[in-house]
Amino acid sequence: MAQDVLCEVNNCVYWEDGNNCNADRIYVVSHKGEQAARSEETDCKTFEPTH
Repeated sequence: MAQDVLCEVNNCVYWEDGNNCNADRIYVVSHKGEQAARSEETDCKTFEPTH
């Protein structure tokens, strides 16, 4: 399992200085079912905007 997860979306509640993600889990989905050929075909469902 990855030890360091980087994220540049600084308006996410899990974002920390240094572009680090402090979420306990990361949930990524594909736009086209269960497979993706490129990162552009995926989304991070862990994202939660800051309020």
